[in-house]
Amino acid sequence: MKEKYILVVDQGTTSSRAILFNHNEEIVYKSQQEVNCFFPHDGWVEQNALDIYLSVLFVINDLLLKTNLTFDDIDSIGITNQRETTIIWDKKTGVPVYNAIVWQSRQSASICESWSKYKDLVHKKTGLIINPYFSASKIRFILDKIENGQERAEKGELMFGTVDTWLMYKLSQGNIFKTDYTNASRTMFFNINTLTYDDELLKLFNIPKCLLPEVCPSSYFYGNASALNENLRIRAVAGDQQAALFGQNCFNEGDSKNTYGTGCFMLMNIGEKPIFSENGLITTVACSYDDKCNYALEGSVFIGGACVQWLRDQMRMIKTAAESENYAKRVPNSDGVYVVPAFVGLGAPYWDDDCRGAIFGLTRGTTKEHFINATLNSIALQTKDVIKVMEQESHRKIEVLKVDGGATANDYLMQYQSNILDTKVMLPNCLETTALGACYLAGLNSGYFADIEEIKRIHKYKKEYLPDMKKSERQEIDKKWKSAIQATRMFK
Repeated sequence: MKEKYILVVDQGTTSSRAILFNHNEEIVYKSQQEVNCFFPHDGWVEQNALDIYLSVLFVINDLLLKTNLTFDDIDSIGITNQRETTIIWDKKTGVPVYNAIVWQSRQSASICESWSKYKDLVHKKTGLIINPYFSASKIRFILDKIENGQERAEKGELMFGTVDTWLMYKLSQGNIFKTDYTNASRTMFFNINTLTYDDELLKLFNIPKCLLPEVCPSSYFYGNASALNENLRIRAVAGDQQAALFGQNCFNEGDSKNTYGTGCFMLMNIGEKPIFSENGLITTVACSYDDKCNYALEGSVFIGGACVQWLRDQMRMIKTAAESENYAKRVPNSDGVYVVPAFVGLGAPYWDDDCRGAIFGLTRGTTKEHFINATLNSIALQTKDVIKVMEQESHRKIEVLKVDGGATANDYLMQYQSNILDTKVMLPNCLETTALGACYLAGLNSGYFADIEEIKRIHKYKKEYLPDMKKSERQEIDKKWKSAIQATRMFK
């Protein structure tokens, strides 16, 4: 039989990509197109939802054109997407009534402040904190902003979706109005205990239920992408970070991954019962491929790989990101220098929006090499703070941290991460773990992959890092880092 492939649409914040995988999790081809963001006011981030859809059409067609394949060569489609980004469109015309409000946007902050009295209720039901990061306040912003928004929503004239829902609706010519558990769990009104929209929260936020899509498992037959081909089936949907957790083969309780992008996203599979954090972590729904629902603890570091961009673009200490590794390795350590890159505040486990970055331990002997070394260290140290809370709340020691994202190319950073955690760090063959997770989920639903055991057999790692730092040195670094964090938070 002629080989078939799985097509993954990976719709991210800055670009849309189409990636074609074969049965050995190898990338046959990928196409990418940038998507513009708009910044109408300070702290606002928006996109044109139609541009998002058109960019997806472009990359799919470009991929087929370059590979000389047809839709008959595609087994199924998996979709993974930027989470929380909010789109509302007219049911009759299919045209958005407002720009997509991107997950990063802070424009609904005042709405969240007005809901602050519900924080314990929201946390208990959704696992989230009240924050403009999530979809609920973005929906409220749009309905309040457009003419007769609330009335139109209550009449059933409007439809809400995160990016996955929007893409499926357009790709199916309006026949699919669904989302999956992972994306629904990021809305701030989805009860992760019952896996249903929560009527009490919807009433408090004044969000009509008729506005919302049906919620399904991640590995599921959603319908046909008839705008492309009548027989092309969408068989998986997952939010990007949960997809990466699945793509890293974190199938068992305690399995953990960290994605090193602009920020860092750590997720730990915590099994079939949710753990509600008391220390600033988020509880979210992990990808489901059978009747079971798994949960995950999640922690976000705001400034991860962005540190390296800062060294390059603002500090002008390096010309390319790759140079940071070479400079960091020229010195044995940071010589007591600590960089706290709280450029936009601190994420988990601190959630301090008001503090700003700081540098400690400078002497006349401090060199550029020490400064770069300390900046890279800060990425690993922030990750360590989140992971220690995960271990504490899950009562599990993370024995292996699986890693992906652009900054994993930095050999110095990965070794330091292993050292500071006293944990093995594993780097997979395929770094496109977000898309790979969607590929696995689609293939499990279609039968392309027989079962999880087959996926485990084909999933390979290309490098592992083992800790080689003395316990006393690790403890001293941790002590000084905590002092630096405390001082940074006091200086406001």
